[in-house]
Amino acid sequence: MKYGAQLYTIRDYMQTHKDFASSIKRIAKLGFKCVQVSGVNPIIPPEEIGETCQAYGLEVVISHADPARILNNTEDVINEHKYMNAQYVGIGRIPKDYSCDQSGYRQFITDYIPASRALKEAGLQFMYHNHHFEFEKLGEKHAIDYIKDNFKDANFTLDTYWVQMAGADPAYWINRLGPRCEILHLKDCEVNNGISRMCEVMEGNMNWPYIIRAAKDAGVKYAFIEQDECFGKDPFDCLATSLNNLQNKL
Repeated sequence: MKYGAQLYTIRDYMQTHKDFASSIKRIAKLGFKCVQVSGVNPIIPPEEIGETCQAYGLEVVISHADPARILNNTEDVINEHKYMNAQYVGIGRIPKDYSCDQSGYRQFITDYIPASRALKEAGLQFMYHNHHFEFEKLGEKHAIDYIKDNFKDANFTLDTYWVQMAGADPAYWINRLGPRCEILHLKDCEVNNGISRMCEVMEGNMNWPYIIRAAKDAGVKYAFIEQDECFGKDPFDCLATSLNNLQNKL
């Protein structure tokens, strides 16, 4: 399993061509070998993203693409991922114009099956990223199970933090999704002044030895460190702390 950086963590530092290049250089210097592209200003084209990352020895693995573009401009999305040499096309959640009930998930799956199959025919893989609401029960099943059972062309980027925030067990769900859980997002959960919030991996309360063991047993390929909010800390420092903890404290 390779540890990578989810670039959404440093989104504020990727809004110009110059800042993007310098930020990618910093990510490589921290010791990362791969990245997920998310939060990059659209003025920076996929060709530039791919070339810059390659220049600093970083593999572009996955993006979080605009759901509407995956649906309506599938060929453009395919070409963009080929420019970046990225194998996975991610969606951050069920789009907000779908209801989070069985009828909404059913319509989402029906709408996105053709695009996901076109991606597969092009050698790419469609990936669904969860939050906490996919763990609401729809009858006898959780919504994430409904996606798993009815959307066979979709695999999963399981966000361990959001699984924990749903009151579920990340290791259990890694095992439950099995080989379809190809990618993880790693961020920890702490309690600060009575409020649960994100923090660096192994600086909070999640059971990381258990989670990482489950990931290795399940054959997870990539695990991207992410911290949506850093609460005044330098996000590069947060990424560095998480990577160091994973590499040296387990």
